[in-house]
Amino acid sequence: MPLEISVAFGRVLRRLRLERGLSQETVGELASLQRKYISLLERADYQPKLETVFRLAEALGCTPSMLIAMVEEEAGKNL
Repeated sequence: MPLEISVAFGRVLRRLRLERGLSQETVGELASLQRKYISLLERADYQPKLETVFRLAEALGCTPSMLIAMVEEEAGKNL
């Protein structure tokens, strides 16, 4: 069964953030978002709007399409 998209997004967000040595607070500042919101996304409690995906991608140093592709790959791992 495919992994829920919000769970896959949260895993990818956390992985990229940690790979870059960034705190939730730093990612939030870079993306003009609250640290608590980053935490909620990582825990799959919220799903990001398209604008948020673009902001997060920029904060993490990748393109939105790269970020979405990583989420798609993560979601497909549990097929």
